[in-house]
Amino acid sequence: MQLLRTTDPDFDKKFRRIVRDRRESDVDVQRDVATILNEVRERGDAALVEYSMRFDDHRLTTEDDWRISAETCKAAYEALDPALNSALNTAAQRIRSYHENQLPADRDYTDHIGMRLGARWLPVDAAGLYVPGGRAAYPSSLLMNAIPAKVAGVERLVVVTPTPKGQTNPLVLAAAHIAGVDEMWRVGGAQAVAALAYGTDRIKRVDVVTGPGNAWVAEAKRQLYGVVGIDMVAGPSEILVIADANNNPEWIAADLLSQAEHDPTSQSILITDSEALARQVGDAIDLALMKLATAKTAKASWDAHGLIVIVESLDQAPALSDRLAAEHVELMVDDPQALFDQMRHAGSVFLGRHTPEAVGDYIAGPNHVLPTGRRARFASGLSVLDFMKRTSFIDASDAALAAIGPAAIRLAEAEGLPAHALSIAVRLNK
Repeated sequence: MQLLRTTDPDFDKKFRRIVRDRRESDVDVQRDVATILNEVRERGDAALVEYSMRFDDHRLTTEDDWRISAETCKAAYEALDPALNSALNTAAQRIRSYHENQLPADRDYTDHIGMRLGARWLPVDAAGLYVPGGRAAYPSSLLMNAIPAKVAGVERLVVVTPTPKGQTNPLVLAAAHIAGVDEMWRVGGAQAVAALAYGTDRIKRVDVVTGPGNAWVAEAKRQLYGVVGIDMVAGPSEILVIADANNNPEWIAADLLSQAEHDPTSQSILITDSEALARQVGDAIDLALMKLATAKTAKASWDAHGLIVIVESLDQAPALSDRLAAEHVELMVDDPQALFDQMRHAGSVFLGRHTPEAVGDYIAGPNHVLPTGRRARFASGLSVLDFMKRTSFIDASDAALAAIGPAAIRLAEAEGLPAHALSIAVRLNK
């Protein structure tokens, strides 16, 4: 864990280095993924069989080896503990309600010259969702990806998920049932993303691929962008907590560790104007790590990438936050709205001491698939719009074309495109 003070003479140099630290895939990952993608494109299912055996010790032979049936997902749902059943359904309802309010409206109007203009929104035909398997099996991620796709109106929703030694997580299967997934394949890794993008004999191609994964999955999505649409290239998790002195240090410590436990490359940062709170949070983290089941991962993350920044005034915090453009930002202060109003770049913001980031991961409603690696400067979290596309339309009457056609002709001629000009001129008898 690093400790920086804005009063340090070399603060800006050190903070700039932290901002620039990508913590993402290296050249070896890029090369390996390129090989995998090419193998799947050229050899299809045969490549999937080989990679599934190599990486997941899972043999793809029978239909049950390849595919998880809707009946299996339904059985997992029906076998759920009642409390978990209620929790998953509550999360699904809140996620669905929030995303239904994101649906865009079509436009159709006639302007002052009599030209009809507008745009129509339609869902993509098919979407593919990557769901991590094994230790990192998250039913919440399935709900967060699948429900917006269904709200958007996607007809074919395909899940790929690794099943090491054929093992599945019943919570993930139950979530697939709740979300109404249409296909679920026992394939993971970069090879699964390639199958979704290129298509194979068994797995038909999709139009958009979303969902979290390891460095190989993220790199596969990056390399395949353009072959398919993607939600984003997600890197390691991030949390920034901005806190004043009036906080319980144990709460702040728990919030920082909530992201550190994801992965050793995750990053947790505290900005505070209180030296005392900074010390207390550091001590609380040490104590929490003695009891946390995920302590090995969380400690590795905190030791390597954890940071506490002590500012002279919290008025300095929004500018520092914008430089980081973090995935998650908690505002644990007396007046969180005042700070929020000054911020421009964040994936999702959590206002007030009783709004831990973890509530957003599961059940608040907004999507937890968020931009990392400073991409919140130009990107947003997953939404129904990631599963839709907009088609504009123009309907010109004779009078409307006559009104603006001459100007279009002049512009086409100025650009040296006479056929463009001619296609308008012949309609105007010029």
